[in-house]
Amino acid sequence: MALSYKARKRWSLFILLVGLPIYIAAVWFLLSLLEGWSIWVQMGVCLAFSILWAFPLKAVFLGVGKADPDAPLDE
Repeated sequence: MALSYKARKRWSLFILLVGLPIYIAAVWFLLSLLEGWSIWVQMGVCLAFSILWAFPLKAVFLGVGKADPDAPLDE
């Protein structure tokens, strides 16, 4: 089921204000467990997690910055 524009806008705000800080804290905790490892391993993990969060949420953020396509046209 496709989300409406208004639902996508609300979900994107919720994800950015609540979900992303929780995700950052979880990755930060994971990186603290890898403290003795090589800097290159830590950088690779950080890079992977910084890219991976966006792929499942691409459909939510798609077109949110544009005008509402369902809104009536004002002439």
